[in-house]
Amino acid sequence: MTGTLYICATPIGNLQDMTPRVVETLRMVDVIAAEDTRNSIRLLNHFDIHTPMTSYHEYNKIGKARQLVGQLQGGQNIALITDAGTPAISDPGEVLVQMCQEGGVPVTSLPGPSACITALTLSGLSTRRFCFEGFLPSDRKEKRMVLQELARESRTMVLYEAPHHLVRTLEELKETLGDRHVTLCRELTKKFETVMPTTLDGALEHYTREQPKGEYVLVVQGKSREEKRKEEIVSWEELGIEEHMALYERQGVDHKEAMKQVAKDRGVSKREIYGYLHVDG
Repeated sequence: MTGTLYICATPIGNLQDMTPRVVETLRMVDVIAAEDTRNSIRLLNHFDIHTPMTSYHEYNKIGKARQLVGQLQGGQNIALITDAGTPAISDPGEVLVQMCQEGGVPVTSLPGPSACITALTLSGLSTRRFCFEGFLPSDRKEKRMVLQELARESRTMVLYEAPHHLVRTLEELKETLGDRHVTLCRELTKKFETVMPTTLDGALEHYTREQPKGEYVLVVQGKSREEKRKEEIVSWEELGIEEHMALYERQGVDHKEAMKQVAKDRGVSKREIYGYLHVDG
């Protein structure tokens, strides 16, 4: 009989956030796959859990995942934990989950703490629509492409960053997005939890005076719909009205409907477009 992979969320700081269900599962499974066994042993000792651990991390995620899937197919139950928070979010757990699904291994998730959601709820920014970016890519070209995509993003954005990269990331965000509201969170759920609502300019000013410490979650304001609309109008205005009309007519749109669409794109009335073209509307 095939075993089950249990994705177990662990505290992001405060150990009291550990759920009884996760504790029971970690005691019940045959093996715990941990991102860093040296870090996780402290958690297991605190809850008097003696299940054997094996290391599963970024640098062995492919080969070790195959091994773990083999154990699961052989009938063992395995729990997956990360250093803190929910596995498979910005860590190699997603690879193991994919291989389990491909191999017909049941997967279940035991929900719990997540730095992304915790920071978002503390940010004071819109939570109705948001996107999670995690850590920006280390490759410069790929990072530039991601930043350009984020510059057009209207949803609230959540990113992770290490202290030694924080200032550089803030500079890159400011350069690409312009000045935006941002909330910086660190030491979440711990004694010295810090939540700093500010702007990218304000954050840069602060961290030129004070050295960043600890892992950060950045919650960044998305571009407003009004701002996006203004940019669209400016881009259309760079195109001549005749060219703009031709763009739609080449797509098979009739003349009157094209005038209507051009007027909408440019934020003006159809009468203005008619007056410019001197045609019978």
